[in-house]
Amino acid sequence: MSITHKELLSKAIEASHFSYSPYSCFPVGAALLIDDESERVFSGCNIENSSYSLCLCAERAAVSQAVSMGYKKFKAIAIISKNLKPCNPCGACLQVLCEFAPNIDIILENSDGEPIVKNIKEFLPNMFTPELLKKSSSLFNKD
Repeated sequence: MSITHKELLSKAIEASHFSYSPYSCFPVGAALLIDDESERVFSGCNIENSSYSLCLCAERAAVSQAVSMGYKKFKAIAIISKNLKPCNPCGACLQVLCEFAPNIDIILENSDGEPIVKNIKEFLPNMFTPELLKKSSSLFNKD
């Protein structure tokens, strides 16, 4: 990976400046690195709504942007908030990430500004993947 962990965190910080978080005052940014030669990065920020269940996390915003542009393989994602270090991804974001990248590295920032790199399996060791769904559906589709 020629993009460093710190550079990816920097892109996540930039994305957090666009956060729409008037209710929580908890801006979050994410920078998603595509798993191909281009090393393209898609950014996302959290977008809140007065109807709280309609809020969108930064990680899912970045994934949505990448998938909308035709990219579905991801290498790493950096997640950052100035309010909490490290800013761990929520369960919903982990599930969305494992849909496309069951081996993605998650890059967080510690209180000293240094990167923390963990694999998604450390957060979600028994993840529900598309492969599991295919296995289970084949059990019920016997002719």
